[in-house]
Amino acid sequence: MTLQSEKSRTGLGRRSRRVQWFLLLALSIAVAAALEALGIPAALLMGPMVAGCILGLNGSTIRLHRALVLSSQTLIGTMIAGSITADIVGTFLSNWPLFLGIVVCVITMSTLSGYLITRLNVLPGTTAIWGCSAGAATTMMVMAEAYGADVRLVAFMQYLRVVFVAAAAALVARYWAGLDGATATIVWFEPIAALSLAQTLAVAVFGGTLGWYLRIPAGALLVPFLIGGLLSVTGSVHIHLPEWLLAISYAALGWNIGLGFTRPILAHARRVLLPTVASILVLMGISGILAFILTRTAGIDPLTAYLATSPGGMDSIAIIAASSNVDIAFVMALQTARLLIVMAMGPPLARFVAKRAGARPNLG
Repeated sequence: MTLQSEKSRTGLGRRSRRVQWFLLLALSIAVAAALEALGIPAALLMGPMVAGCILGLNGSTIRLHRALVLSSQTLIGTMIAGSITADIVGTFLSNWPLFLGIVVCVITMSTLSGYLITRLNVLPGTTAIWGCSAGAATTMMVMAEAYGADVRLVAFMQYLRVVFVAAAAALVARYWAGLDGATATIVWFEPIAALSLAQTLAVAVFGGTLGWYLRIPAGALLVPFLIGGLLSVTGSVHIHLPEWLLAISYAALGWNIGLGFTRPILAHARRVLLPTVASILVLMGISGILAFILTRTAGIDPLTAYLATSPGGMDSIAIIAASSNVDIAFVMALQTARLLIVMAMGPPLARFVAKRAGARPNLG
């Protein structure tokens, strides 16, 4: 490393990577313990996320390896698959027009929000169109680059929404629905059923590898969830993962989100921070209205409906759902439907809106 690059580091960036990892781990444990004491669901996700944000904004240079992030998503998807029951299939099929309408509303409003921000020239080019998309973040960033948009701002908008949605869902679960995340005692090192654990890990490895190989957005989480859910419903496999392994997965996902918020990115996005936050809050408010409609028409409990309609951060929502007394399978069914429809409709819809805004793809 050159002397110039060493001098360019600020804050925690001047510390060794070992020291930075130690500080991240210590702060994560402290924040998670505080949130757990307050009864905030998914404290094992939120604590590392907050700690990652603090270190990232103070110049930390450490990042998680992509393989660890994908492995964590795979384990989360497999864990959620264990909650799938045959009843959720009937509920989903009997109410599919309503569910489809809710998902389409979320996608439409997020696209409209991006179009309005673009037309008002708040963000450069078509950045807002890709940044406001309710999901498929990686796909949107690739398309944003093709249209000459600012990829850093797109990433900032996508992950800021994940943080807002995850934080709001955890607070709603605790203070609106009155669910205490600290009531259940966690047995960290319970006896392990060797056969069930081996079957579960086999599903996770196969599903995660298949999702990665097929390059499906969120495939590392989605494919193990679908395969594991099918095997769990039919009784072929009993999903079992130890709590300590899940805690590592939660922490890895939280760190991956939090460490992405750095000073350079925040400085770059400072001018557009308020409109970005406003668009996120509007989308969350619309999702809340849709959740209210869902409780009235389908008889779903309010927290389940709120988590199911939350716009984005499928892995974060899955962890919060697993930490709360909700119908996890229903939440994941609607979240999966949203992701699949965003994958199908999102890119062409965003491309259409971008062209309407006067942008042309960069083919060079």
